[in-house]
Amino acid sequence: MPEAVLDFPLPTAATWESVARRVVDLTVAILGLLVLAIPLIVIGMMIRWTSVGPALFQQQRVGFGGRTFTMYKFRTMHTGVGDEMLRALIAAELRGEDTSIDGSYKLDSDPRVTGVGAFLRATSLDELPQLLNVLVGDMSLVGPRPCLEWEAQMFPAEFRPRFSVRPGITGLWQVSGRSAMGTLEMLHLDLTYVRTRNLISDISILVRTLPSVLRDSSAR
Repeated sequence: MPEAVLDFPLPTAATWESVARRVVDLTVAILGLLVLAIPLIVIGMMIRWTSVGPALFQQQRVGFGGRTFTMYKFRTMHTGVGDEMLRALIAAELRGEDTSIDGSYKLDSDPRVTGVGAFLRATSLDELPQLLNVLVGDMSLVGPRPCLEWEAQMFPAEFRPRFSVRPGITGLWQVSGRSAMGTLEMLHLDLTYVRTRNLISDISILVRTLPSVLRDSSAR
């Protein structure tokens, strides 16, 4: 198990609900990977054919208990690009600045994103490889968004409880507005989720995820 990168609250002890949640995670992840095997291969081939670089993108994220793990996504950007624009945007949002453009808080016309990548982001298909993270236990189906290490270090201390649960492929933020919400709003929703978390609410978020993605055709 990787070392914790920051001083976060220790995860709570396992309960019957956490066991049930893990059973649901494993069941959905296994079935999802089996059912989506061919679409996953097709998406990977499309990425390889249309831009230089691997189809699968691997990145260190901060998750359960503040520990880092390798998160998988389909690559949506050109290789070798930096994240200076995103760092500046997150910093501005944490200072309380309004960075929205036409009601969206995503990076506007991000030149790093490929043509296929823009489609994958808009439909959230780029997140499908995270079923592997759910399978090995680094993530859950529902939880706070897994953040980058430098993001975790920028977040105010009051939001550290978000790291007391596993990060999720989807979550309260995704079904509450996604790109129409800034970083501070997302963090407050994370706290709301952690404080009110239960298996029924997780199932509700899962059910609401697809309609939410269809309504919001943009993603950061």
